[in-house]
Amino acid sequence: MAKEAGPTLGFLTLKDTEVKLPRPTRVKNKTPAPIQITAEQILREARERQEAEIRPPKQKITDAIELSEYRLRKRKEFEDLIRRVRWNISVWIKYAQWEESQKDFNRARSVWERALEVDYRNHTLWLKYAEVEMKNKFINNARNVWDRAVTLLPRVDQLWYKYIHMEEMLGNVAGARQIFERWMSWMPDQQGWLSYIKFELRYNEIERARQIFERFVQCHPKVAAWIRYAKFEMKNGEAARSRNVYERAVEKLADDEEAEQLFFAFAEFEERCKESERARSIYKFALDHIPKGRAEDLYRKFVAFEKQYGDKEGIEDAIVGKRRFQYEDEVRKNPLNYDSWFDFIRLEENVGKKDRIREVYERAISNVPPAEEKRYWQRYIYLWINYALYEELDAEDVERTRDVYRGCLKLIPHEKFSFAKLWLLAAQFEIRQLNLKAARQILGNAIGKAPKDKIFKKYIEIELQLGNIGRGRKLYDKYLEWAPENCYAWSKYAELERSLCETERARAIFELAIAQPALDMPELLWKAYVDFEISEGEFERTRELYERLLDRTKHLKVWISYAKFEASAMEEDAKGSDLAEDDLQEHHHEQKKQCIQHARRVFEKAINYYRTSAPELKEERAMLLEEWLNMESSFGELGDISLVQAKLPKKLKKRRQMVSEDGPAGYEEYIDYMFPEETQMTNLKILEAAYKWKKQKISDED
Repeated sequence: MAKEAGPTLGFLTLKDTEVKLPRPTRVKNKTPAPIQITAEQILREARERQEAEIRPPKQKITDAIELSEYRLRKRKEFEDLIRRVRWNISVWIKYAQWEESQKDFNRARSVWERALEVDYRNHTLWLKYAEVEMKNKFINNARNVWDRAVTLLPRVDQLWYKYIHMEEMLGNVAGARQIFERWMSWMPDQQGWLSYIKFELRYNEIERARQIFERFVQCHPKVAAWIRYAKFEMKNGEAARSRNVYERAVEKLADDEEAEQLFFAFAEFEERCKESERARSIYKFALDHIPKGRAEDLYRKFVAFEKQYGDKEGIEDAIVGKRRFQYEDEVRKNPLNYDSWFDFIRLEENVGKKDRIREVYERAISNVPPAEEKRYWQRYIYLWINYALYEELDAEDVERTRDVYRGCLKLIPHEKFSFAKLWLLAAQFEIRQLNLKAARQILGNAIGKAPKDKIFKKYIEIELQLGNIGRGRKLYDKYLEWAPENCYAWSKYAELERSLCETERARAIFELAIAQPALDMPELLWKAYVDFEISEGEFERTRELYERLLDRTKHLKVWISYAKFEASAMEEDAKGSDLAEDDLQEHHHEQKKQCIQHARRVFEKAINYYRTSAPELKEERAMLLEEWLNMESSFGELGDISLVQAKLPKKLKKRRQMVSEDGPAGYEEYIDYMFPEETQMTNLKILEAAYKWKKQKISDED
């Protein structure tokens, strides 16, 4: 039917006079076009349609001679480029890939091997090399490349992943498992272990995966590892095993910094098992064992749990109001109870109002301990530290943080005691603000007012990290002027000089150190000196050093260490000699015999000392003989066990009377040693007594 027209005005209808707003364009057909055009295709077509004058010339190779000339030219270009930029690995890769494109795989392998000689630590080279072998289906060659790569660079996880992936793609599951085991012997990070577990799960090896999890949590005894293990057991429907894993984790990690995460997971597991009472017990146990400073999230979870399973309404608001009242009452009764102040501050920090937090901090630090003794200040000083950390991390007010540190350092009576932790925190804060001058000033004041080991160590560490060797040496000098008996400082100073290849300076420092009249740990210092000389290959100096040490002490460990050194001190000059192979072996044999003789002399000297000068040290003498016997056994054909066996003592069980303050108190058993020369003396005494007895008997008969 025709539509009725409206009233007309001239030749226009009333509908024609209405103003029509533009309508937004809508795409009605949203189906993809049959032919898709990409940006790459547009660029390629533009390049193909260029005019002939603009296009680069193309070389057409028509016969084998031209091909050989082209290859020769390209190889010459690559070799010239390598001579100029030998260190540029990308050039080597392009060269090898070009040889591969020419199907000359032997030349390509040669290029890869040459590149590895330049920089075998570059794992990209190994990856590209192995990918080429795999791409061209040289599987054994690829295995060889991967095996060398993981042997030389065992800490590069990507090499292991690629190697395992190749074996798995080839269907060699046993080989992939063997590679995983090799990798796990290096104790990789958590991701490596998890990859091994996922590998076993892909082949439905649940028991193997469980065994790997056991090794995993032993290698990485962290909360996250235990939680993964428990979730694995739960996923396999082993709720009892999962609970056992959680319980073992709590036994080992109850005092860990991330223990709250473990308790969260354990409680959630019990909730899923519909064991609300168990979950409640876990929350209570956690709140009792975790410090209050780290228990905020745990407490919040506990409140949410009680809301769901308990009968308390509006527990969070009630707790906040009630707790604030309790803390106000506690700090009013005993303002020097700093634990109450800490709890009060934590409560206000959870609420999050800056003004109230600062007010509580200011009230807390105004309660200065009445006595100037360090034990009263140890807890109080952490109020200042927490205040400074709050201003820096939460309030993000740098000037307030600086004022807090200044006020605290000004308040402490440094003449009587000081806190190295506070000096270091203040200096580290200035370093974070990129104000190195202020940090040095703080540490310098600390050394001047209250020198401590921690301050010297940290200051030296900072200067050495900045590369200021001269400042580090000056600080070590001041450190040793302040504490000349500190063996740690002497050793570290010598270690610094050795790292700078200043061998003579390091040796002079060790000489000064052992010449000190008093040392806190002289055995460590002498050991460091001996190790230093051995590492430098100075065997004669080492022997002299051992002799000097034996002049000071005749301890058993010194004798054993000296003998072991002599047994292993092979001369180094034969290694680079021009002797023939047979002569070289004979030379090595003679030198080893000489070293064994030196070691025997040391043992004999030690035995003579214990026999003549210290006969009461029988146990040490017996231990020395056992060590000598073990060493002779380790020498193989060159050893002579009979030398020691003739000197070994007999073990005798004896009894002696115990004496206490009240008098005799029974008998105790102990081990005594009877040496061969003592046995001979005993036999001579018995014969002499028998002779006297017989002579007396004859005289009586007469």
